[in-house]
Amino acid sequence: MTGSFDAGAADRLGLDSKLQSVLGGRTAAALQKAFGLVTVGELLGHYPRRYARRGELTALGDLPVDENVTIVAEVLEVRERSMKARNGSIVEAKISDGNGILTLTFFNQKWRATQLRPGARGIFAGKVSDYKGSLQLAHPDYELFDEQSDASLGDPEAARRWAEAPIPIYPATSTVASWQLASSIAIVLDGLGDIPEPLPELLRRKRGLLPHGRALELVHRPETDADWRSARDTLRFTEALVLQAALLQQRASAKAQRATPRLPTSGGFLERFDSSLPFRRTDDQLRVGDEIADDLARASPMNRLVQGEVGSGKTLVALRAMLAVADSGGQSALLAPTEVLAAQHLRSIARILGPDLAAELVPTLLTGQLATADRKRALLRAVSGQARVVVGTHALMGESVSFFDLGLVIVDEQHRFGVDQREALRLKGVQPHVLVLTATPIPRTVAMTVFGDLDVSVISELPAGRQGIESFVVPLAGRPNWEPRIWQRVAEELAEGRQVFVVCPAIEARQVEEGEELEPVDGNVPVEPASVEKVLAGLLRDPALAGRRIEPLHGRMTSEQKEARMLAFAAGEIDVLVATTVIEVGVDVPNASTMVVLDADRFGVSQLHQLRGRVGRGGVPGLCLLVTRAEKDSIALQRVEAVAATLDGFELAQVDLELRREGDVLGSSQSGARSSLRLLRVASDGELIAEARAAAHTIIEDDPTLTAHPALGDAVRRRLDETERDFLSKN
Repeated sequence: MTGSFDAGAADRLGLDSKLQSVLGGRTAAALQKAFGLVTVGELLGHYPRRYARRGELTALGDLPVDENVTIVAEVLEVRERSMKARNGSIVEAKISDGNGILTLTFFNQKWRATQLRPGARGIFAGKVSDYKGSLQLAHPDYELFDEQSDASLGDPEAARRWAEAPIPIYPATSTVASWQLASSIAIVLDGLGDIPEPLPELLRRKRGLLPHGRALELVHRPETDADWRSARDTLRFTEALVLQAALLQQRASAKAQRATPRLPTSGGFLERFDSSLPFRRTDDQLRVGDEIADDLARASPMNRLVQGEVGSGKTLVALRAMLAVADSGGQSALLAPTEVLAAQHLRSIARILGPDLAAELVPTLLTGQLATADRKRALLRAVSGQARVVVGTHALMGESVSFFDLGLVIVDEQHRFGVDQREALRLKGVQPHVLVLTATPIPRTVAMTVFGDLDVSVISELPAGRQGIESFVVPLAGRPNWEPRIWQRVAEELAEGRQVFVVCPAIEARQVEEGEELEPVDGNVPVEPASVEKVLAGLLRDPALAGRRIEPLHGRMTSEQKEARMLAFAAGEIDVLVATTVIEVGVDVPNASTMVVLDADRFGVSQLHQLRGRVGRGGVPGLCLLVTRAEKDSIALQRVEAVAATLDGFELAQVDLELRREGDVLGSSQSGARSSLRLLRVASDGELIAEARAAAHTIIEDDPTLTAHPALGDAVRRRLDETERDFLSKN
């Protein structure tokens, strides 16, 4: 990769300049292919992941095999030898940090032996491999330090600064090394003109932050650690402010749209429903219900996220919103992620409404597996307005589906749907109100960062009468005799007339070739994951469960089979259901008292919390056994133990966030955009995000279009490309 820049064009080079015009086509193409970088601003936003020093070598003790690494090290020895099996030679150089040793291997490149002299120091990059028990880099890229450059000037102070200056180490690939990125960034920085300041001047000075251009210079070319630290402080807050400004702009734009107010009527569906409830709603349900009612009464569309624990009453809150919309003559569509859950929602809604209200509202199911006659009937009910409540899966977005007056869209478990799918349903109405439900508790900082353009409501209070759930970790590593006790405990629950879930991470047993080693999970001893097929066969043979009705449930069954199996379990016709995570969300069987999760370490924290929520839903105390073969002190075991230690979903969500970090919080996995956070970390920067949101709120409230803050407006535009902005507009 090579490139150059014409100094005479320095005043014309800005953040929107194309890299192709600055670095040349070959270099620009490599950067775009490797990282998706097209403009100067995007390249300068590719920040170093860490900093090394020429005089402070990087440890070699923990290099990951089969991963690309960039290291700083010193050459110990170099030797050349002939290849045994064919013509040619091999140059091998051993490098070290004083403790670990790594071998560099070059085939048919004799000149490397002259260049890599003992005592030379430099940056080396390549893919780590294990050759006969020793770690090596085959044909690595490298850049040696020119240790004479400053010292030859006869200036000891300059030599000291050179030796102590931090070396930026960039996220790199096998085709673009860290120092190649540094070289390209240096060319860009040398030709950069004046950079507009995205932060309002008073805000920047109040927080003691650097000018934006200076921060970009120091994060990439620091002379001291203090340089890059102050630069990162500035760029981290700037990132938070730009993101929050974008979210608040979107929120303001949504509220500017016109929607039909949906008000309940005297003696209408909602009033009749409330008067028939045999229980008092919890304080949280009352508060969130009032928030939704206020939204629905406005002439701007509601965009609200309701998050709450399993069994906290989100369905009740959503149903009351549907009834308010029905009172105004409108319809509601509830989008569920699976057919099992859609059918469950329909049954729950019909049961809670009672026969009279259900007959008037005509709750209707629409899924892809309906028989032709049933599908035609459902489509007619929707388009005619006869069905005031339509529940369905992705089939709701089909071109043949139309509504008479779609006033409310409810999305259950939003993370399971793509952006375009949700938008396709919303467009079937005229600015309908939108309510998003999630049983996965979201930490406050994630809610601010991901759902900052939505109003957020939380239901944390569980209804009275709910029994608690006891959770226990069952560690089988080194204790194989513990496993029979699991099934004895299951038999004891069944003897009390209760039912049991057994969850497995796989459907069928793997066919393991002779001599094949199974891949370890999170450093665990390699084991075959528990499968529905194998566990079902074992339980049917277990004397402790003799005569019990044990059946499977998994994703390869047809919709009719899954529905029939769940109905049979709910009716008490099955004692033990051996299933995959198809029962994670929405399955409601009050008599189910026990959840056994096999190989629990193969599931995430949130997933385990969701699974556990399937029991303890009636008057029967819940028991959750988290069975794991994870090794002692492993991260996998820590994750399982964290779930067993608390029933607080919000606390677990924070643990989950800290364990797995936030990933692409703007939803790039759904939108295809480059939207991962750069310097900002929602797990640790909560206070900063809150402060940035408050500052952005003040700015957007006075200047929604950022007309008076053009540099901030440009930063928002650069940060969120069209695809990302489209994602936010549909969220």
